[in-house]
Amino acid sequence: MTLPHAILAGLTGLALVATLYQLAALVMVRRFFARSAPAAPGRAAVSLLKPLHGAEPRLAANLASFLAVAHDGPLQMVCGVNAPPDGAVHAVAALRMAHPDAEIALSTGPQTSGANGKIGNLIALLPLARHDILVLSDSDMVVDRAYLAQLLAALAEPGVGAVTCLYAGRGDSGFWSQLGAAAISYGAMPNMVVGLSTGLAQPCMGSTIALRRATLDAIGGFARFADTLADDHAIGAAVAQLGLRVAVPPLLLIHAGAERSLGELWRHHLRWAVTIRGVAGAGHWGSLVTHAVPLALLAALFAPLAGGPVLIAALVVRIALAGQVDRIHGRRTAPRWMVPLADCLGFVIFCASLTARKIDWRGQRLTMATDGRITA
Repeated sequence: MTLPHAILAGLTGLALVATLYQLAALVMVRRFFARSAPAAPGRAAVSLLKPLHGAEPRLAANLASFLAVAHDGPLQMVCGVNAPPDGAVHAVAALRMAHPDAEIALSTGPQTSGANGKIGNLIALLPLARHDILVLSDSDMVVDRAYLAQLLAALAEPGVGAVTCLYAGRGDSGFWSQLGAAAISYGAMPNMVVGLSTGLAQPCMGSTIALRRATLDAIGGFARFADTLADDHAIGAAVAQLGLRVAVPPLLLIHAGAERSLGELWRHHLRWAVTIRGVAGAGHWGSLVTHAVPLALLAALFAPLAGGPVLIAALVVRIALAGQVDRIHGRRTAPRWMVPLADCLGFVIFCASLTARKIDWRGQRLTMATDGRITA
């Protein structure tokens, strides 16, 4: 198949721009995490909020990482499920046995009305939280000992209403979960750093949202977001409406991926992409420029002489960025050969997200509305 010269030139030019974007991302990632974030263990009373769903791989160990943080003050973990038969209850029981001195509360619902199951879970577990500082984080996050100290230091800065965190991936269920982890570590996370560095993004992510109870009350509580798909972003936007900012310290958490098949990986990452589309609107189309390797591959297929060198350059920069992320994180997310594979899968998911109207959230089919809200 032969394409018109103008289209070939445009495709090659777009691939070159996308490669330059990846080079800029490499520089920005290095600079972002070069910032120092010293913080001593705090004495504030903290309630960790953990909405759970299902018996995820290594769930008890992931939760335990939050109990092992360096903290000198009262620390409570409040876990919640939407129904007592949920398999996550067994992980909480194992956690209690392994940490008999820790304060661990469990809510078994009932789930309140609303299409967003996680928010319903949070509404139910919140009454069990005893402390003023609330740290919400998804069940698949893993942290190190300095986590809470850096959060509290950031939250104490003038004008800060909430704190959120970036994260890299870890595949816990074989090939597909590792491929998804590569997409997170080497794609999604650097893109977020670019957004932060350029001021184009003001993220608030489920990896962590730390805020004071008074701030949560001022934005209307969790109930305000019961039918919102991008609940994390919406919480951050509501905090910003109070005239406060969402801080992002140079801290990299671990997202524990559990996808065991291509179908699970597709549904999970498509939901993320559609969520971003709901937040960014028409600007979501602009993220086409982040897909350097797939664009360069297309250019090389149709115009080898012009596209071939761009493809080589794109691969070199992407491999270099992956190495930079691994050095910052202190661990390798995935082998280097997975980088272009994850890039191509991410490009296909991006294309699908442009028109998708129905998504899957932990087995529940949700329909997107034009205002970013969802119906079950």
